[in-house]
Amino acid sequence: MSKQISNRRGKYQFAGKLSDFQKLEANPKSFVKYEQDKYTAYQNYLYKRALHGFKAMSKEELNKTCKEKRKRITRVYLRAQKIINKLKQEKTNSYSNLIFKTLFPNAPLTDWFIDNSFTDNKFKNTLTFADLGISKDDIIELFIEEGVLRPDFMSIKEDPNRLPRFKNQK
Repeated sequence: MSKQISNRRGKYQFAGKLSDFQKLEANPKSFVKYEQDKYTAYQNYLYKRALHGFKAMSKEELNKTCKEKRKRITRVYLRAQKIINKLKQEKTNSYSNLIFKTLFPNAPLTDWFIDNSFTDNKFKNTLTFADLGISKDDIIELFIEEGVLRPDFMSIKEDPNRLPRFKNQK
C-alpha cells in the first residue's frame, strides 16, 4: 500500500484503470443512443398522466393539485386502464386465433374460438406492450379516439395554462 502511494504524484491522485481510460479517445460504439420520440415534453406529460395516473406526478405537484383535478385525473386514469386492458385482450385474442388457424385449420374448436373471441372487463391482462407489439403511437391514437386525450393532442406544443414568464426567466 505504501509503494502505491509513493509512486503517485500526490496522495489523493487516483491510480486505477480510470486514469488510463480517460487518456483514450472516445469510441462511438461505447455511447448509448437513446430513442427520441416526436412528442413534446407537455405531450409526454399528458400521456404519462393518463397512462400512470398519480405515479406520473411528483409529490409536490400532487400536493398542489386541487380535489377536483385529482378526481379528474383518477377518472381519466381508470378509463385509460380499461381501454388498454381491452386493447391487450383484443391483441391476445388475435394472436391466439392466428395460432389456432395455423395449427388446426379444419378443427371445429378453431372455428368456435374465432367466433367466440370476446373481451372481459373483469379479467386483467398482464402482458406487456412489448410482448404484444403495441407501440406508444398506437396507445396515443387509441386514447385520442376514445377521448382520453384531447383531439388536438398532436398539435399541442406547450402547456396552455402555464403562466407567462419574464424575459430573463426560462
